[in-house]
Amino acid sequence: MAQDLAVNDGVTTETPVGAMPGAVNAELEHTDTGVLQDAHSTGFPPFNAQTFSSQIVWLVLVFGVLYVLMARIAMPRISKVIADRRARISSDLEQAAHAKTQADEAIAAYEKALAEARAKAHAIAQETRDRLMAETEKQRQETEAKLTAKIAEAEASIATTKAAALANVRLVAVDVAGTIVTHLLGEEADKAATERAVDAALKRS
Repeated sequence: MAQDLAVNDGVTTETPVGAMPGAVNAELEHTDTGVLQDAHSTGFPPFNAQTFSSQIVWLVLVFGVLYVLMARIAMPRISKVIADRRARISSDLEQAAHAKTQADEAIAAYEKALAEARAKAHAIAQETRDRLMAETEKQRQETEAKLTAKIAEAEASIATTKAAALANVRLVAVDVAGTIVTHLLGEEADKAATERAVDAALKRS
């Protein structure tokens, strides 16, 4: 017949399988009470002087294992992550500095091109202004020359017309004066004397 084992005050006892449940429970409660009483009597296990040396040994072993794990596994990984992040940050900083240099160069080139464009536009405007002024001055001089020539022609024409008119007037005046003298004196007037008198009168006028 099979039998069960029970612990009572540190002693192993045999309990028949057909024993009453109440008796088994009573024995278990008695066993738990004994264990709790032993735990209270020995105090908090880490501060138990009987197991202190073994605890120190296990602490040293665990600390050594943790140290080895940290030194061999965790720290290299952490160092690699830190090195990778440092390299990434350094690369990002270099890229940012390169981008800033390119931006500065682009701004300088833009400002230089803008200054050159302004200078070129100013030069073109000045050249256009000078050319227009030269063309205007040339046209003015040509116009003045044409006007001067036309005035001279007009004055010459006027002088010619005036001379012709004066000549005609002199002839008419000589004829009239001769006719008047002939009519008044009853004899033909001296033509030379009449011409001299008419010339003297024309000069005075």
